Amino acid sequence: MLVELRLENYAVIENLAVAFASGLNLLTGETGAGKSVLIDALSLLLGEKASTDVIRSSADRAIISAVFEIESGAAKTVARILEDNGLDSECDSVILRREIALGGKGRVFINNQPATVAVLKQLGPYLATVHAQNETLAAFDGPARLALLDAFAGSQAAAVQDAFSAWKGVRTRIEELEHDEKDRLRLLDLWTYQKREIEDAKLQPGEDERLESEKLVLANAEKIYNAAMNAFDLLYEGDASTAASLRSARKQVEELARYEPKFREASAALESALISVEDVGATVRDFAGGIHASPEHLGEVEDRLAVLDRLKRKYGPTLADVINFGAETAQKLSEMENKDEVLRGLREELSKAAQDYLTAARALSKKRYEFARKLEKLVEAAVHDLAMTATFRIEVTGSDDAENWSSCGFDQVVYMISTNPGEPLRRLEHIASGGELSRVMLALKASVEATAGSGGKKKGPGVPRTLVFDEIDTGIGGRAAEAVGKKLKDLARTNQVLCVTHLPQIATFADHHFRIEKKESGGRTKTSIRNITGDERTEEVARMLSGAKVTESSLKHAEQMIKANA
Repeated sequence: MLVELRLENYAVIENLAVAFASGLNLLTGETGAGKSVLIDALSLLLGEKASTDVIRSSADRAIISAVFEIESGAAKTVARILEDNGLDSECDSVILRREIALGGKGRVFINNQPATVAVLKQLGPYLATVHAQNETLAAFDGPARLALLDAFAGSQAAAVQDAFSAWKGVRTRIEELEHDEKDRLRLLDLWTYQKREIEDAKLQPGEDERLESEKLVLANAEKIYNAAMNAFDLLYEGDASTAASLRSARKQVEELARYEPKFREASAALESALISVEDVGATVRDFAGGIHASPEHLGEVEDRLAVLDRLKRKYGPTLADVINFGAETAQKLSEMENKDEVLRGLREELSKAAQDYLTAARALSKKRYEFARKLEKLVEAAVHDLAMTATFRIEVTGSDDAENWSSCGFDQVVYMISTNPGEPLRRLEHIASGGELSRVMLALKASVEATAGSGGKKKGPGVPRTLVFDEIDTGIGGRAAEAVGKKLKDLARTNQVLCVTHLPQIATFADHHFRIEKKESGGRTKTSIRNITGDERTEEVARMLSGAKVTESSLKHAEQMIKANA
């Protein structure tokens, strides 16, 4: 649920913060006041592409932020997305912030940690869904129609996706082996050369790191030897060495301990320090003894490192990558040289992968057919509630031939409707009337959202999911507008609904009514938003009824409408 939305230097908005609540949140205001600007800003927080055009003039950046409470059913998924992207997850909320800067450089923060727009896109479907007439048809392609039906049915397509990926992977390996002879010989020559080059190098894991350390010592042998021997003299060998001083001090303290027992601990401490100093001295002496300045050996190490660096540039950023590349190439060669035998095995594997895919895809298809009938009835009833006499059907078609396979299954879904008795069914996206389309899409979305993920059953209580409708009431009025208001109100019983509207018939159904106003101050246009109640709300509905001039008649009418739809 969207708890709070903040905008700074965004379009006509200088600084704005609005707190939303559960239920039906309606946004009204005069044309051009900035109602849809809020929805556009929210879309940016859900991962939409940004443009520097949204930055308020004279500002260098626009900032949008929001706080979402997480629906209980989506909490685990949201937490997993955040963890997969190295982000901390709050137990019940997510804080999003996006900055759009001049020059096209923007920043994203999730729970006050740097993130990317790609993560916003992953989170978006679990935080809010934006529906607008201008985007409805553009996004209503084949995959979107399937996804809508699957959301209603609570279908999990992961098994189909995994099975398709496995089948496609085996098929690709077969295609590689079945290249024509010229390509096969060229690949054989290339892989043979790569395998031989890596094998001849006789690589050892971690060899490059060890040689770099050895090179550092060899290149600085004289400095290291002198430093080690100087340290040895200071610690142990010289007349004024630390060890000699500690021995003298220990004798004096032992003499004190004969007369004062408390110095026994000090004597033991000096003995321990002497042992440590002697150990360190012996270590640096032995190290110095092992250093041999050998230009010849240094040259050998540098030559070996050059070989390793060349292989890493060709086959991988690390030595481990080079070794793995060699192993993979050897496997490819083995497969190619034993082509017939490998192909037989792969074809058997492909047959099993195809059967696994068909099993998963047919189960998904069966579920789609079953729930298409249920969704038909719900949408048709909802359309009737919206003052339309219409027949609604969902056609699920497609064959299980391999050419139709995809990661979504082999089905195609088309939504059909007849908006007048006696007219033939036509595809939903071919409806000519914007008002009819708005109502049908509302009925469809409402039917799916009310039961999404629950197998066609009403959702239980919990944190409401956020549904946003931007002027979806375009092209309707009168009785149809009142019916849309009732439908939005019903949808808001189990979801948080935000809706931008121009219609007073819809505004009267609000649980929370926000008025957006645009004013000029100091030669600049500023937009503000506030929650209106009581007389202010009555005046706003009256303005929507009668226009700029509010009359006593429109005030009374507005008051009656609000009371009737409370």
